Amino acid sequence: MKRLMMKLIFVIIAILPALFILFALRDNNSESVIALLSDADSLERHLEMERQEKLQAVKSNQKNILTEFTSDGCSGGLTAGWEFLAAKVPKFRNTYGINPPWQSCCEAHDLVYHAAGLRTDTADLSFETRRKADLDLKACVIRIGEQRSPLLIKEYNVSETDVKTIYQGIANLMYGAVRIGGMPCTNLPWRWGYGWPECK
Repeated sequence: MKRLMMKLIFVIIAILPALFILFALRDNNSESVIALLSDADSLERHLEMERQEKLQAVKSNQKNILTEFTSDGCSGGLTAGWEFLAAKVPKFRNTYGINPPWQSCCEAHDLVYHAAGLRTDTADLSFETRRKADLDLKACVIRIGEQRSPLLIKEYNVSETDVKTIYQGIANLMYGAVRIGGMPCTNLPWRWGYGWPECK
């Protein structure tokens, strides 16, 4: 079971680059896709900068107001799914709790995503701030794994390397998900700048 879970994690991680390629191919400037694929940073910028510019226009309009902060925990149904299982399966709740162990990482990430940097940021700075927030999320999940490692080693009779591999996989999945699904101006409730009105 443990090996099956690890294989599943690695398969999902392997799919993420393909999603980046598919997004690039859908872009109007698809003639530049081949050149972009050789450089992940350029690809990310290519996919996102127009959206960042639209968001900065929304933020710079003094008529627009940042809403009060809210958080859905870990987006994409991760917290909601965890809470559902905890409510329906008492053994799951008693063993794992009512929220994912990395819930605080997601809430800190949401706080940064809500405001999307400063009102006066450039699109480039906003892009870099988002990437830093995503890298901080990834690092936080890995830290949680390190903190929980002694407990997990004892409870599941696995090695420290196994725990590290699993948490690295979870962190990579979450990082890939927020890089792809967290771009600004998508009308998604977890988008970069979700505290601002949606881009036009």
